[in-house]
Amino acid sequence: MEQSVVSIDVVTLRCWDTDSGVLIGIAAREFEPFTGELALPGVLLGRGERLAEAARRAVHTKLGVPMEAIGAVGQLVTFDEPHRDPRGPTLSIAMWAVVAEHEGPAEWVDFDAVPPLAFDHNRIVDTSRGLLAGLLWKDQALTRALAGEEFPATRAVDLSTSLHGTRPDQANLNRTLAAIPGLDRTGERRRVKATGRPAVVWAFSDSEA
Repeated sequence: MEQSVVSIDVVTLRCWDTDSGVLIGIAAREFEPFTGELALPGVLLGRGERLAEAARRAVHTKLGVPMEAIGAVGQLVTFDEPHRDPRGPTLSIAMWAVVAEHEGPAEWVDFDAVPPLAFDHNRIVDTSRGLLAGLLWKDQALTRALAGEEFPATRAVDLSTSLHGTRPDQANLNRTLAAIPGLDRTGERRRVKATGRPAVVWAFSDSEA
């Protein structure tokens, strides 16, 4: 029986202070198949290589993100459709990674504005969005990487809206935030827009594990 190779495809996320929500990194492929077409960063898993190591390598080499700017990394789901790659049977393990601010050549797009991508990468993005929405506010590594150690309530709204696709109810979101271990509502308020009331600031009070 012909054996499948393993590909690591990464849904690379950023939510910088200049962003109004979560953006995804994509770049044109340099090699066949689909040369020149946009795709998620992906690499074949090396012998003895850990998944997180391969994910970081993919983000670094395919998106041009400096290694020091690549933060938390995690695993999402596996895609095993045998004909997803024209080169032969390829198992894709979808990972997520969050990157800090940096200068680089990658293209960053909103979840609702992802263009046609090579392979089955649009399916990977669609599936991963729902999984990431379920992890937000539950997975400490993802939450802290995206939101930061302290953040205004408006940032929490932007994160939830980006991943869920709909704006959250503020009262429900506040209850969700209040239930997160180590996250506290501070007495500080921060103005993030020219108009409107300053936003409540939330902060993690514990040291990150």
